[in-house]
Amino acid sequence: MLAIAQFYLSAIVLMLPLLFCVGIGLYWGKRDLPFGGNFITTLVTSVTTPALVFHTFVTTHLDNRALADVAAATLIALLLCALICAALLKAWKLPVLSLLPTAFQPNAGNLGLPISQLAFGDAGLSVAVAFFAVSSFVMHTIAVRMLPGVNTKGSWKSPILLASVVAVALRLLDVPVPAWIIETARMLGAVTVPLMLLSLGHALALIPSNGVRDGAKVGAIRLVVGLLTGLAVAWAMDLEPVLAGALTLQMAMPCAVVSYMYARRYTPLGDTAAGAVLVSTVVFLLLAPLMLWFSHGH
Repeated sequence: MLAIAQFYLSAIVLMLPLLFCVGIGLYWGKRDLPFGGNFITTLVTSVTTPALVFHTFVTTHLDNRALADVAAATLIALLLCALICAALLKAWKLPVLSLLPTAFQPNAGNLGLPISQLAFGDAGLSVAVAFFAVSSFVMHTIAVRMLPGVNTKGSWKSPILLASVVAVALRLLDVPVPAWIIETARMLGAVTVPLMLLSLGHALALIPSNGVRDGAKVGAIRLVVGLLTGLAVAWAMDLEPVLAGALTLQMAMPCAVVSYMYARRYTPLGDTAAGAVLVSTVVFLLLAPLMLWFSHGH
């Protein structure tokens, strides 16, 4: 018990930079200070995150087989999670199509990247980036098209997917990447996590509390089903300990902020999705030290 308490305290200390960045965003939102949310979202999704993905894939020490295993495990885990979440939403008499993206999509960016690196170092960050690349593509193409108000005509292009494909192709073909390109990608990618954390804090400050009751149900589904499906897929695929731990941690993340933004834009259930993000994020941050201990020790 003492060992758990000591790790809990040390994990809180390690998480302080994350919480501090979120806190700055929260303060900024509460004070209603100027914040270019649309600019930051566009910059992160179109430039800095693709740069982070490219740099990580090109420089990671994980072999190609491990990255392929993570990508396959991510797709299987998200599919299984979506099926179970849909069944639970229906059982609770909540609108399935409108809330399913919020329920099954984890916050693999804002929290997933820094926490996975915190728990497993650079190898954990590589797994998290691979997971994020796949889940982000699923979110912006398949998941968003589930929402009733979305026009499904036209195609969605993902800079994150493009960066992933280019980086993987260079790895497979063993093409040397010039040092200046790697350094440029590193510099741009380095600002991704702080910007994501600031945006998360700012979004949490502005989320209305009207939908907290139903949102709490969706948030509970996200945390519990995500954790269980992550554990199940990691066990079924017999992944290496670091891959298994990082995948499980990613699947246990709270609801993605982007899912709330889509729900607010395309459905009348924006407040419910907001409540889900708020409740699941607060609960996750309270339990995160224990989850870090669990992922390290198992």
